[in-house]
Amino acid sequence: MTGVGLCLSGGGYRAMLFHLGALWRINELGWLPELTRISSVSGGSITAGALAVAWPRLEFTGGVAANFTDEVVRPVRALAGRTLDVPVILRGLVTPGHSTGEALAAAYRKHLFGDLLLPDLPAHGPHFVFTATDLQDGDQWWFYRERQQDPPVQLATAVAASSAFPPFLSPVVLTTPVPGEDRRIELSDAGVFDNLGLDPVIGHCDTVLVSDAGKRMDKLRSVSRNWPGQLLRTLDIMDNQVRALRTSSLIKSYVDGTFAGAYWGSYSDIDNFEVDDALPAPLSRTRALAESPTRLRRTPAVVQERLINWGYAICDAGMRRWVDPKAKPPADFPYPAAGV
Repeated sequence: MTGVGLCLSGGGYRAMLFHLGALWRINELGWLPELTRISSVSGGSITAGALAVAWPRLEFTGGVAANFTDEVVRPVRALAGRTLDVPVILRGLVTPGHSTGEALAAAYRKHLFGDLLLPDLPAHGPHFVFTATDLQDGDQWWFYRERQQDPPVQLATAVAASSAFPPFLSPVVLTTPVPGEDRRIELSDAGVFDNLGLDPVIGHCDTVLVSDAGKRMDKLRSVSRNWPGQLLRTLDIMDNQVRALRTSSLIKSYVDGTFAGAYWGSYSDIDNFEVDDALPAPLSRTRALAESPTRLRRTPAVVQERLINWGYAICDAGMRRWVDPKAKPPADFPYPAAGV
């Protein structure tokens, strides 16, 4: 087992931009071409998809893509300037025979991915895996270049399935015949099953990097006593427990040496990484960014820049503390005027 895996969590545009900052720093450190697998969930799949589209055009010199900003950052930020979720929901409701999942895929095709098919993803470079949740059997569903379906699935459809947040954007239905699967496949947001996207990487890579922009469960002063309210709160608790168990198991694997790597998250305290020359990121400011809504909603430019800066800074701290301690510190944030 060799290779370097990167997991990009879900979390709507918040995660998309946070992971964009992390990839920005990974590129500067020369680790981008070292990645052998990238597993992504929901908002993380948008960023991973943009990287996959741009990969053949990236110009690497000494392991660093000089045109990363033009080819990856710019199109993702352009998407972050658009609201997708509400128009997609309305379009799905008023278009007979079409679901909101199909409308979401159409929006991704129009604004980011075009008609690129999964078999046309780059054969050289990272192995991209876009995860979703199979609502019929309760398991994880993987989209990747080699998975045979006729006709082939578009990247936009794979990312839409991965980010089809229930119940409003879900499901995305695959009607194409799948070898060994004599049924329609009904898919929902990958975060329903695993918001870190660990399974496609664990067991395949001896170094595992995890970027987590998932939102924690809200603390309530009082709990609703009506049945629907209690049911929703119970579901939140169950989801929170699964995420906590996944994260604690990951950290334990680092400690016991099952694999090397680093975990960083939007809720992390940068001081805990004990990197003396880490970028300034006060916990009160970064916690506010971590609490940004889990939406596909237009994000103001300054908030985009702060989320990117935060992903960049905490990735830098994690990489230099646990993976590449000899790496030089960054001169500043990607967007110095914005800070975090």
